Amino acid sequence: MMQRQPKNFIFYNNVSEGYLRRRQLRGNAGSFLLWGLGVGAVISGDFYGWNYGLVAGGFWGLTIATALMAIMYICMVYTLAELSAILPHAGGLYSFTRNAFGPFWGFICGVAVTIEYVLATAALVFSMSNYLKPLVPSMPNSFVWLLLYIIFVGICIHSLELTLNVSLFMTLVAIMILGIFYLGMSISGVFKLELLFNVPAAPGQSAMWLPKGWQGVFAAIPYGIWFYLAIEMLPLASEETENVPKNMPAALISGMVTLIILSVFTLVLNSGVGGGAVVIGKSSVPLAEGLEAYFGKGSTSEFLTALALTLGLGASLPTQIYGYGRILFSLSRAGYLPRWISVTNRNHIPARALILGTLIGLVCVVLVANGKASAVDDVILNMSVFGAVISYILVMLSYIKLKLSRSDLPRPYKSPLGIQGAWVGATLAIFALIACLFVPEYQPGIWGVGLVLLIATFYFFLYSRYRLVAQAPEESAALNMPR
Repeated sequence: MMQRQPKNFIFYNNVSEGYLRRRQLRGNAGSFLLWGLGVGAVISGDFYGWNYGLVAGGFWGLTIATALMAIMYICMVYTLAELSAILPHAGGLYSFTRNAFGPFWGFICGVAVTIEYVLATAALVFSMSNYLKPLVPSMPNSFVWLLLYIIFVGICIHSLELTLNVSLFMTLVAIMILGIFYLGMSISGVFKLELLFNVPAAPGQSAMWLPKGWQGVFAAIPYGIWFYLAIEMLPLASEETENVPKNMPAALISGMVTLIILSVFTLVLNSGVGGGAVVIGKSSVPLAEGLEAYFGKGSTSEFLTALALTLGLGASLPTQIYGYGRILFSLSRAGYLPRWISVTNRNHIPARALILGTLIGLVCVVLVANGKASAVDDVILNMSVFGAVISYILVMLSYIKLKLSRSDLPRPYKSPLGIQGAWVGATLAIFALIACLFVPEYQPGIWGVGLVLLIATFYFFLYSRYRLVAQAPEESAALNMPR
């Protein structure tokens, strides 16, 4: 192994052909399987988490926050569609940022993405144990967490084909469950418009419009993001996709349209059932509350409700696990993380990266044990959102930078929103970041992300910058670009 001369205090290493051969991904996913992967990664957000925004901002406060975040995601999805066609690498957002702003910011973006997927999965496993309680009341929560991780990590390690097909099947099941819920609430008379507005108003505020004022819109931003969080993981599948310039944009855009439709129905119909927004906004199982209002209480209805909602909620598990496996793989392959993590198995799956991310996630779940839902939404959920927002800002600024400085790059797909769309998306992402910073309840999660990023910064300057791999696809593409 030879070491190149340092460039801007970064040392690149040349590796043998065997190094990359032991770290190969293979696949030929089309747009439909990618759609299932993208929607599946996000759809659990319609089953839990979003509803805490009702208490934070009231129905209209959460609606405004969700609309603003939908615009941000639309801008970002088109940005990612173009960037994926230019740089079809497993690093995804890290690859784009690295090419625009260099290794350090690329690494920081990659760490932020890792935080997002590892913690979003941990929050999902925690919430699934709440939904499963009626099915297995005597089973300890810790056993449920371990069992869920083992099953779905096992699927992801087995093969890409199994992961994609399980993800697609569970995504379709989740959409069917949500569709039945929407239809049932609409035609049964359980949904009542006035229940949307029963969140108590703060002094001087209107219970009908913004019961918590404009501060409530700020506070609801993370929960508006939760409806769409993780659609941006699709570029991580670029090295396992057939005809990336055609299939990746199609999957990103169709997936985003699907998620917007689902979020509108969930926000309206789930908020106006049972005890209304004030009760749904405090529930760890919001869809179950709505179904209970429809079916009534009873062991049979509880069993069927828990079974259906667990199947729907589980759609995001294989996809989010896939996400943190691929980002850890790509950072390791390029030398930012220890290289042993990125070795793939005989099916070209980064099993070590998947297991490492799972162990970290399991520790996070254990840290919020004893069924304290507040620990999930105040810490883990908001750490995931905060990490995501940092990566969104970086990637949209990266798009603008590459658009201006590398206009000569071949662009098989071009965003119809162009630089203006990226500026709008970046502005909204910065607004979301500020909103998170100024809500006291979210600050423990923000400090958590800040601590991880600080440790990552020291790690980069003391270790990673001496060990980067010049032939890793993300690095090779960047090094061939004149600065």
